[in-house]
This record gives sequence, C-alpha cells and structure tokens, in this order.
Amino acid sequence: MIDTTRPHPARVYDWFLGGKDNYPVDEQLGRQIAAIDGAAPKVARANRAFMRRATRTLAEESGVRQFLDIGTGIPTEPNLHQIAQSVAPDARVVYVDNDPIVLAHAGALLRGTPTGVTEYVQADARDPESILRQAASVLDFDRPVALSLIALLHFVADEDGAHGLVRTLVDALAPGSFLTLSMMTADFEPENVHRGIAAYAAGGVTLVARSHAEVGAFFTGLDLLEPGIVAVPDWRPEDTPAADGPVTEGPISLYGGVARKPAG
Repeated sequence: MIDTTRPHPARVYDWFLGGKDNYPVDEQLGRQIAAIDGAAPKVARANRAFMRRATRTLAEESGVRQFLDIGTGIPTEPNLHQIAQSVAPDARVVYVDNDPIVLAHAGALLRGTPTGVTEYVQADARDPESILRQAASVLDFDRPVALSLIALLHFVADEDGAHGLVRTLVDALAPGSFLTLSMMTADFEPENVHRGIAAYAAGGVTLVARSHAEVGAFFTGLDLLEPGIVAVPDWRPEDTPAADGPVTEGPISLYGGVARKPAG
C-alpha cells in the first residue's frame, strides 16, 4: 500500500526533478525545502548527473558489466541500466527499493536491452543480506559488481547501522568491484542544510549530514578513483556528454566518490 499521508523521500526527490509520481504531501514538503534552500532541485539534478557519469565511467573505462543499484527511486530517464547498456548491451542490472510506488513503476525500469538483464528487487536497504540473496539470481558475485548507493545513506544514521550495511554489501563483492555513493553534507552551506534537515524531520523523515571525513569512512579499505571525494558536480565534469547539458554550478551539498575494491 502507498501511504499518501506522509511524505516519502523518493517522491519528494521526484518532485524536485519535475516528475509526476508524487502526492500533495510530497509537494508540500518539497516546497518547504525549496523555500529554505532554493538550490534543492538543482542538487537533485546534479546528483542524477553524477550517477550517469560514474556509471558510464565504470562501464567504459573499467569494463564493469554488473550493477547493483540500491535506493533506486522513481524512474527518471536516463536510468542507470540505460547508461550501462548503452555502453555494454549485455550489462546486468539489479535495482533495489522498498517504496511501493517504485514497485508500481518497475516495468519502466525493466525495459533493457535484449542481450542484457534488468531486474527489480523489493527490499529495504537496511537488510543487506536479503538484497544480496535476491540479487544473486541475476548477478555473479564472484565477478566484479558496481554497487551504487546514490543519495541513500543520508537517510540512515550511524546508530541505525549505516556503516554495517555498507560493510556487509562491500564484503560480498569480488575484488575489482566498485562502490559509488553520494551523500549529503553541511560542509558548504551549513545553515541551509540544517534548516532542510529540520523540514524533513517535521515531515517524519530523518536526514543525516556528514563531513568530508565522515563520508570518507565509508570507503575504508577501498581505492578511490580520481578525483576522490568531491562535491558531485566536481566528479569528472569533463566526462559529461553534450546531451546532458552543462554541469551544475554553485554550491551543491552532496559529496560523491567512486572506489575500487582491491585484491586481498
């Protein structure tokens, strides 16, 4: 059942991106946040652009052919599988989310290439063992997998097991796999970010802003790709296709990074 009495992060995010799969309660919270921080819709677009650049980089430069995207959200084209399969039509992609409205739109997520595989798993990010068990029907975890946690972990506090769930997921990946994540920070615009956190809290949604060092802790034991952990518009902006339009400028309160799991 879809609860339309409380805002949901995926639907608020959809509203920021100009989507139609949201409800008045989501729009209300989105407008409150935009009134506090007019850059919020721009942040959402910059985050999507980072996901596209990172996915394209891993498919083109690193030869990754398996992708596990947790916290998928409502489909917004181009989706991750469209980027990966435009480079490698045989790429295998598993999407994971726990929002019933995402499940309702899973058909749009599953329109992949004839030679590739695209599947959707209904599961909670806080249950990584279940995710891995279900994803194993599509992905071969003895071969490299690109794990994407895009704008997800700021909804999971440290005391709620954020580090543990990342560790469980990364430990299950083969050497040569990759972790891509983006996460909210208050390093650039602390007042706006903390007001936004308060607005989400009033809507019943918990948000956590982390510092550069705190984001870096999620990459412990992994080898960061250049340019390391940076504001998402600064992650390889030169790799942005002309069709994506210009890279977002100005303060964006999201850090992003991509790292490789080494051998041993």
